[in-house]
Amino acid sequence: MPLIPLRPLLETINKYKFAQGAFNVNAVAQAKAVIDIHSTFRSAAILQGADLANGFMGGRTDFMNSTLEDKKLGAKRIADAVKKFAAETEIPVVLHLDHGKDFDSVKAAIDNGYTSVMIDGSHLSFDENAELTREVVRYAHERGVTVEGELGVLAGVEDDVFAENSTYTNPMKVVEFFRKTGVDCLAISYGTMHGANKGKDAKLRKEIAIACTENLRHEGIFGVLVSHGSSTVPGYIVDEINQLGGNIQNAYGIPINELKSVIPYGIGKINVDTDIRLAVTRNLWELFTQNPTLKNSKSVGEIYRLLCTKNNQFDPRVFLTPIMDTVTTGIVPDVEVAAVVDCIEKGVKEVVGTLIVEFGSVGHANKVKCTTLDQMADYYRK
Repeated sequence: MPLIPLRPLLETINKYKFAQGAFNVNAVAQAKAVIDIHSTFRSAAILQGADLANGFMGGRTDFMNSTLEDKKLGAKRIADAVKKFAAETEIPVVLHLDHGKDFDSVKAAIDNGYTSVMIDGSHLSFDENAELTREVVRYAHERGVTVEGELGVLAGVEDDVFAENSTYTNPMKVVEFFRKTGVDCLAISYGTMHGANKGKDAKLRKEIAIACTENLRHEGIFGVLVSHGSSTVPGYIVDEINQLGGNIQNAYGIPINELKSVIPYGIGKINVDTDIRLAVTRNLWELFTQNPTLKNSKSVGEIYRLLCTKNNQFDPRVFLTPIMDTVTTGIVPDVEVAAVVDCIEKGVKEVVGTLIVEFGSVGHANKVKCTTLDQMADYYRK
């Protein structure tokens, strides 16, 4: 099935009152696994490439220094891969840009195959944020592409997104933001955090989500709320990493029951990244523990050395640089690299499959109207 914009899926979420997990991918193998497991559960899929993930997919191992050209190449690579895998399934698939840094980064994603984008102007003043978001909406909607904005600031670290403290979203400003920008959905700050250290027993400010949703309903404005920084950070995976040689400390996520409790109040898209990183890293440790001959492999031995020297890290991008061709193209040169790819795919499926069930998107795939970008552009024009 061809990729679809996010808007039709948002409308289905709004109608049937479930939440859709949105899962960040940083490799072709991860994209394949996300689509495969959603297909198993008959759920539509939202795959997310963060702004700097596009730089990484462009071959930039020091992705924090990605150029616009790196991002363009990476966006095309991940979009081509996602289109290929989506064509082999019957479920609707969305490719969404997470945390677009500026207009040029968003444009690079749209021009190279993304069907939905987020522009993060949360670090700006309200008026500056609205102006930047409106500029992105104008460009995206002309091409049928969905837009997510952000209002409020999440604490924590994710790639180049950093804030020491949270600034909660003001529900009184949400209606004004939708009216001024025309966004389709909005990320709010209500107690979640980026990264793996969200604090033990984190509690969400449900009243913020409730007030945002009620204000939109009162004014007759369509808008789905998005929960960023929502990884659950499964304790059993952290424990297994540490037992195998890792050193991950003070890692706590958002309790799954907290996330499920806000779904009835308008939270319809829930972003998850850290859980995937942890599961893939655990599987890499496990692979080399169970197959010690791989530690000296010419193909993948360097991955093990990176695991050992950077054992307090859990982002697979730190460890997978020795097989960048496979990461960025999906081409597997030998059985040893194939074993690593299998680790990646199994880790993704483990955590994503769990959250598909928990968030309630199982079986809703056939309820989503499979709208093309051209049809969506016509809708926006009218």
